Amino acid sequence: MGQTLVVKIGGSLALRGAHILSILSREGCRALVVPGGGSFADHVRSLSPSTDAAHWMAIAGMDQFGWLLASNGYPVTTRVVNVDEVTILLPYCTLLEADPLPHTWEVTSDTIAAWVAHHLMLDLLILKSVDGIMGEDGIIPYIDHPVPTGVVDPACIPYVLTQGVKTLIESGVYDDCIVAGIRGHRTRGTGIGTTI
Repeated sequence: MGQTLVVKIGGSLALRGAHILSILSREGCRALVVPGGGSFADHVRSLSPSTDAAHWMAIAGMDQFGWLLASNGYPVTTRVVNVDEVTILLPYCTLLEADPLPHTWEVTSDTIAAWVAHHLMLDLLILKSVDGIMGEDGIIPYIDHPVPTGVVDPACIPYVLTQGVKTLIESGVYDDCIVAGIRGHRTRGTGIGTTI
């Protein structure tokens, strides 16, 4: 069996979602997959609801993307639990009950995935449609302090560093990056804090 991970699949990777899940399965990864908000969350932003409503609507959007991923034949769970196979987390019910994070657009599915990983004491692999966090000289290979970036939400890096979540941001566009991330190796990505 592969290692157990929390894997966040960014909403921008919706068209590659089925392929990414097949790679996780092929690698024997026991992955609790946290779906991004993607176009569902973007639609919430366009409606400009109140802060609290926006928070819960965007998380409901994560559930929608989760169901889209699950439609490829993968099981779902509404609980933050360790899993024995690739399983899609539908986070709305758990987050509504626990309500662990601030209601702000600075907290999105990135920080939610970090909270899930911290709760389960698992490593976090964040798959995005970019290669990692960019600095002046290209991809930043390792971050040990907060840096401004649009790759993850503003709360994610401080949360990961404070909670000691082993985190790697890798491209979900290239199969070799996904496989490397699953295996705990960095290719072009960015590690945060104590990296995978």
